[in-house]
Amino acid sequence: MRIATRFVSRTAASSMVVAALALAGIQAAGQTASAAPQEASSVVTCTTANTKVTVAEVSRPINHLLLKATNTGTKPCYAYSAPFLRAGADAQAPLPWADETTPQAVLVLEPGQSAYAGITTYSPDGEGGGKEKTLGVIFANKQGNATNTEKTLKLPNGGVFFNSAATVTYWQDNAADALSW
Repeated sequence: MRIATRFVSRTAASSMVVAALALAGIQAAGQTASAAPQEASSVVTCTTANTKVTVAEVSRPINHLLLKATNTGTKPCYAYSAPFLRAGADAQAPLPWADETTPQAVLVLEPGQSAYAGITTYSPDGEGGGKEKTLGVIFANKQGNATNTEKTLKLPNGGVFFNSAATVTYWQDNAADALSW
């Protein structure tokens, strides 16, 4: 009888050790899983509050502007989708996004890094239009909606002509890609 008890005791002890290790593994996995969201939450959305935005005329291609967004914050930020742009103070709708420029991944801007968007201001195929003096810039959030703050920039040369063919690219990691479409 004593041999059977000893055997059962060892089996029970082994089971308790396995259970304790399994519990420790689950707890460790839980700690790892909770650490990941904390790490991910350290990256914020790029907005006008943490990003400096400038617009410049480019020599090539013609009828284009280059929008540059530089992370001025202390944390990395996501430059989601494309900027919402309002050409002129009276614009009722943002410029459409050029879907063919959709990048493979969301850009993450470390502090000091920049993202770029190319703006086609007009095309002979477009209709109407006029010379606009300002460009309103609003960043997109993760869901593709506009964030709540607009930055108004003065356009070069006292104004730029826009017509119905005007579009903007998605954010790119370099100026050449933003202007190559």
